[in-house]
Amino acid sequence: MHKLLLPGTMLITTLEPPPLRVLARQSFHPWLIVGVTCIGAFVGQLDASIVQLALPALTHAFGATVNEVRWVAIAYLVAFAGSLGVFGRVCDMFGRKVLYLGGFALFTGASLLCGDADNLGVLIACRALQGVGGGLLGANSMAILVKSVPADKRARAIGLFTAAQAVGVSAGPIVGGLLLDALGWRWIFWVALPFGVSAFVLGWLVLPRSTDRPADTTFDWAGAVLLVPSLVLAILALNQVSVWSLHSPAMILCIGSSVVLLAVFVRQEKRAAAPLVDLKLFCNRAFSAGIAGVALGYALLYGMLFLMAFALQKGLDNSATVAGLKLAVIPVVLGLAAPIGTSLAERSSSRRVGTAGMAACLAAVAALALIAFGPDRLVVRLCALALFGLGLGLFMAPNSHATIEAAPADRAATAGALVNLARVFGSCIGISATSSMMAWQLGRLSGEDLMSPMFVVAVESSLLILAAFALIAGAALRFLSSGPRPSSPPREHPGGRP
Repeated sequence: MHKLLLPGTMLITTLEPPPLRVLARQSFHPWLIVGVTCIGAFVGQLDASIVQLALPALTHAFGATVNEVRWVAIAYLVAFAGSLGVFGRVCDMFGRKVLYLGGFALFTGASLLCGDADNLGVLIACRALQGVGGGLLGANSMAILVKSVPADKRARAIGLFTAAQAVGVSAGPIVGGLLLDALGWRWIFWVALPFGVSAFVLGWLVLPRSTDRPADTTFDWAGAVLLVPSLVLAILALNQVSVWSLHSPAMILCIGSSVVLLAVFVRQEKRAAAPLVDLKLFCNRAFSAGIAGVALGYALLYGMLFLMAFALQKGLDNSATVAGLKLAVIPVVLGLAAPIGTSLAERSSSRRVGTAGMAACLAAVAALALIAFGPDRLVVRLCALALFGLGLGLFMAPNSHATIEAAPADRAATAGALVNLARVFGSCIGISATSSMMAWQLGRLSGEDLMSPMFVVAVESSLLILAAFALIAGAALRFLSSGPRPSSPPREHPGGRP
């Protein structure tokens, strides 16, 4: 028996506090719930983008190498990705409110510990703990929002949620630069504390109790045990490409173990009554292509943020504040272009708009690699970063929408969770691949002063990775469908509503 009853299910669900009665009676109560989820979306993206800017400062603070410091970013993403699939099922069983609040508490507490870390190992461990808290938030946020907002207002609510994510990504480089220059790297993590505390208190007062727990409260322990290490080993192998040779025992062990665990996981999920991941969705070619596009889009975004943070601060000697302001061009333009991309896709098709977006990204990467780092090229650099953000905005929003639409209507929630997982996994790939390439390039220049323009040379060469991502993402677009959502047998809403 791989499916065992989790102990204490009824006990934990009874711990969910009801919303404050005076607030629950108000017509604006659903928008308070949206506000809570938006705080979680904002702080999660703020944390992810702000840490990218802090990595060069952490190499100096701990006397560590690029290979070592990048685990500060990757540990969070690996823990988030590994826990997301598990928490999706756990939250269905135990109730979303209590675990969503637990996510805020864990994320906030881990943020406090990260800022207080006295060595790199402790910081990486605390970042992993923070990622588990982020997984609790990510497994709940969209489900809470969809179940709490009337159907005719859902599009607006999801729009606000998306905007909060864009604001978080945009604010990260700016806030991070100011904090690094004024207060030091520890405040990069402590800045999340007021948001986490306020969201916990507001969520306690306004979030509704869970009313749609499934009758079957069994948990696929075997699937959980297989999923987490398979993801961790895959990211470890990708991260260590610049350290371990492809034929080294450590690399072979990581890749082989990850592949075997993933294969066994797939077999387990196919026969599980309550699987952690609904693998039937991947039988749809359009959905699979869309998921690949989501991962590649975020690999492009976070790979570019990683490379440019080092290029601006180490190669061009920009202060953290100046580098943050320049990097903010990407997410700001991305946020402005995303709704335009969605509107254009409705008039034309996701394939055409997405292809134009990837063409813009390729042009931007080419400009950065070939002409943007010469003397007096500030305007060229900023225009290239803006063009990159424009391309991602035109690609990401239509691709994500088409991916959800490719799934049957009764599996939209599961499809949304897989899109979220693809975003995190893509971020891991982007950081791991570009940092490995940059570290390899720096190794070739080991006889040079790495604070010199040679650092820029390493970044320019590493941009080839992003060009490859853009080409693959563009190729995946041909499998996207612009037609109506696939039909599926009617099913009652999990909450008992149509």
